[in-house]
Amino acid sequence: MNIALWIIQVLLALLFLFGGGTKLVLPLETLMPPDYNPRIHIPFWFLRFIGVCEFLGGLGLILPAVLRIKPFLVPLAAVCLSIIMIGAVVITAINDGPMAAIVPFITGVLLLFVAYGRTKIAPHRAR
Repeated sequence: MNIALWIIQVLLALLFLFGGGTKLVLPLETLMPPDYNPRIHIPFWFLRFIGVCEFLGGLGLILPAVLRIKPFLVPLAAVCLSIIMIGAVVITAINDGPMAAIVPFITGVLLLFVAYGRTKIAPHRAR
């Protein structure tokens, strides 16, 4: 179970480091093309904020356990990122339809699995 948790953690960390990093460095025209007309408009500053949260959350999924410094932060990062994914599911379902919301939903479920696994299943093996 520890190996499965580590694999999921690393994949999720890579996903959030990439996703958050792109939200931090790409210009507004690339993130939200002018021809895209969503039902719910998200301000550019909020996208940058989400990018910071995702990037730091991606680091939080890995670094505390690898460095053996406060490994209890791993489940906390997973729970915080799952809250972001709840918002992503809602916004994506409203703007692009329910089928497009499957990816953030599965990502949120995997994050909750990591949070549960690192607190109940293998808390002492997160190191």
